[in-house]
Amino acid sequence: MKREDIRNIAIIAHVDHGKTTLVDELLKQSGVFRSNQAVVERVMDSNALERERGITILSKNTAVQYNGCKINIIDTPGHADFGGEVERVLKMVNGVILVVDAFEGPMPQTKFVLKKALDLELPVIVCVNKIDRAEARPAEVVDEVLELLLDLDANDTQLDCPFVFASARQGIAALNIGDEATDMNPLFETIINYIPAPEGDPDASTQVLISTIDYNEYVGRIGVGKVDNGVIRVNQDAVLVNAHEPDTNVRVKINKLYEYDGLKRVEVQEARIGSIVAISGIADLHIGDTICSSDNPVAIPFQKISEPTLAMYFNVNDSPLAGTEGKFVTSRHLRERLMRELNTDVSIRVEDTDTTESFKVSGRGELHLSVLVENMRREGFEFSVSKAEVLYKTDEHGKKLEPMEHAMIDVPDEFTGIVIEKLGQRKGEMINMFTSGSGHTRLEFSIPARGLIGYRGEFLTDTKGNGIINTLFDGYDPYKGDIQYRKTGSLIAFETGESITYGLYNAQERGTLFIGAGIRVYAGMVVGQNPKAEDMEVNVCKRKQLTNTRSSGADDALKLSPPRILSLEEALDFIETDELLEVTPISLRIRKKILDSTTRSRDRRNKQSN
Repeated sequence: MKREDIRNIAIIAHVDHGKTTLVDELLKQSGVFRSNQAVVERVMDSNALERERGITILSKNTAVQYNGCKINIIDTPGHADFGGEVERVLKMVNGVILVVDAFEGPMPQTKFVLKKALDLELPVIVCVNKIDRAEARPAEVVDEVLELLLDLDANDTQLDCPFVFASARQGIAALNIGDEATDMNPLFETIINYIPAPEGDPDASTQVLISTIDYNEYVGRIGVGKVDNGVIRVNQDAVLVNAHEPDTNVRVKINKLYEYDGLKRVEVQEARIGSIVAISGIADLHIGDTICSSDNPVAIPFQKISEPTLAMYFNVNDSPLAGTEGKFVTSRHLRERLMRELNTDVSIRVEDTDTTESFKVSGRGELHLSVLVENMRREGFEFSVSKAEVLYKTDEHGKKLEPMEHAMIDVPDEFTGIVIEKLGQRKGEMINMFTSGSGHTRLEFSIPARGLIGYRGEFLTDTKGNGIINTLFDGYDPYKGDIQYRKTGSLIAFETGESITYGLYNAQERGTLFIGAGIRVYAGMVVGQNPKAEDMEVNVCKRKQLTNTRSSGADDALKLSPPRILSLEEALDFIETDELLEVTPISLRIRKKILDSTTRSRDRRNKQSN
């Protein structure tokens, strides 16, 4: 039976192509907000980090009404590091809206998310967004999308997909290029007419596949999924089963049931086929679990989430300044917080190590892990992290394999040489090169994932901030050989104390400083960058010796260059394998793993002799 009064869709796209802005307009024009209500932009990006960075990190559920039909909408992340979110929510929907920028056209992540939708045989509506851009080229973008569909082996129905031309910012959509547009109704109509209604057997036993887990400190885990068959009711006795874990068979009771209405969860007593529901009160609920009637526990197949490719060690902070700035500093605090992250993020792995002071955290990319670090920092945690390292595999012949990335780079023509040279040094192999005629070149590379660690900051410097780099996981290849990450060394504080203008003035001649005057430092802390390849110790706490002919007032004449203050991403990019980043709610400090100068020298000599 079909449920004609419901449509379930996901909005998928490359990062920054306008998904969240499009959802804003659908919410506004469906009457979710009062006409006089003040609404922030990108209302779906509710997380503070999402609002600051302008990216979606977690998928969000909402629902709108149009002509008596309820449209459940899932806004998904566009960044490759959060692809795990996209993979699982597609199981809840019956079709997708693929948003493509009218100037940029299909990008790496467009290909990734579209492939996931096509594999599940979901119908696609293509929304060419930002048609109000001065440089928009919607006709060419339509051809590029059709080429992409052919490359991804789309079936005939998917190839015959409808195109809608929109400006989410202006709140307008049209079915043809050049048509006069006044509102979003053409897109609403296309959803109703083209996306199939959810199907299921209302008289069969209950089956609800959990695709997303939310977490609330008051009610614990909240499972979100679609009712595939039967009816689910409050106080119903049910069984949890899992297609990937045949031994799972847990008896549970449905305590509370919610459906989505606009941006709110509304409590309901029962839900029928096709409804997207949130279920609370089940403590041991995981993504991929199926909630079934106890008389017929049959699991719904669920795609395994892609494995992590990068790992970092999260350690208890043991620097001389440990415990002075954070609220949560012990290994118990750190472990509890990392395990809590597993409640909501399926793409992350947390493993204990041979010491209780350190945990191995694996994720999908540098951004994925840096978002976790930043969230913990804002919550009051103090800890240190190591340089990101890739996770290797071995094939059946014992050969070492490493994760590869497909990198698509758009740069002004004058910077192509430096980009090709730098990526060549990082074992990148150029696959394609296109010049657009507008002074820009698009480069495509196959490069080891470790070759991109620490490169983004360098890339922005090399292209004077005009380059765009997008990457996509591209499977495993044989190990490509060693890569030298950094051609510069570190300036290391020689003693513990407070940085003084006199000491900094002498140190800045050696390189670029990361700190100014009046900053607490300790021996072994990295205070700057040495342009030469070796590390160098400097004494930033050194005071001028006062004599009869030397006065302390002469220091006023010393001019310090402004220090280079590193952001979290820049600091994670900068650190070497023998360094750690000390993270507190107030400060970011780079330090050597071995703080003592003599022990550090001995350790380096031992490594060289081996």
